[in-house]
Amino acid sequence: MSFDTPLAIAGPLRHPRQMLGDQEYGGHASIHDDAMAEKLGFRAGPIEGPTHFSLFPPLLEKIWGRAWFEQGCISSHYLNMVVEGEAVRAFAEIPAEGAKMTRVWAEKADGTPVLEASATLGLDAGPTLLEQRMASLRPPGKLLILEDLKVGMTGARDEVVRMDPGQHMGALYPFSLNQKLAAITEPSPWYSDAAASPWGRAIIPLEMISVLAEYSSRQAEFPVKGPAVGLFADQEIRLIDGPLFVGEDYVLRREIVALAESKRTESYWVRTRIFDCTGTRQVAEMLLNHATLKHSYAGYAEAG
Repeated sequence: MSFDTPLAIAGPLRHPRQMLGDQEYGGHASIHDDAMAEKLGFRAGPIEGPTHFSLFPPLLEKIWGRAWFEQGCISSHYLNMVVEGEAVRAFAEIPAEGAKMTRVWAEKADGTPVLEASATLGLDAGPTLLEQRMASLRPPGKLLILEDLKVGMTGARDEVVRMDPGQHMGALYPFSLNQKLAAITEPSPWYSDAAASPWGRAIIPLEMISVLAEYSSRQAEFPVKGPAVGLFADQEIRLIDGPLFVGEDYVLRREIVALAESKRTESYWVRTRIFDCTGTRQVAEMLLNHATLKHSYAGYAEAG
């Protein structure tokens, strides 16, 4: 071989849609509401981070084939917000033959980084980007918004969830799968047509696994103080025995696996394990860093 130069493949520029403008949690609008975003110092309500995950399956299917939909993982650190009207493109390095890990990322049309991530296949590919980031976290100082949380705390109960095509996904996700598929950046017949799917059933798109795993999160009853506004800072979605299917019941179990702090945020990392309807076979999981903005909590500066 004449060169060991790393090469990459890229998808086309896409214009992701903002579908969380009407999102509510804790009795108030979220950062995805333009007015709330501007109040907090952002220029507009950002598009939710996992929306950009839809850009990657065409690239990762090219690299690893159908197996990626069954045992693939994206582990992402979000870097810059995207607002509706901006264009985004996904990239993936072409791994060596037989390799089960590669670097992927997304950029705006002007080159501004949107996210950095690792993509892996199977459970033996090595530490993901977020596993590495978690290992380097320093213990937080005194927490206020999250002072009642502890690492190892688990959700109050098993949560039973499903995603039907026309099902409204609640206040956190005020749309249905059908509405998302009308706006998704990378449409596929596999998401809606059982006959077209290699598994004989319609599969849940990668970005909508985030919705499936998060829309019932209030049932966990984690004692986070509020009202305060948060955002997704890091997110990993891993398929273990996938894909996940439309119209299927799943059991969710949550655990707080890390707490952290920065100048602007208090963060809690939650691992959500997704099991089949019997609760005995794990099929996927999500790791999510909820970063809560300190200045969105009334009296934070005075309390500190």
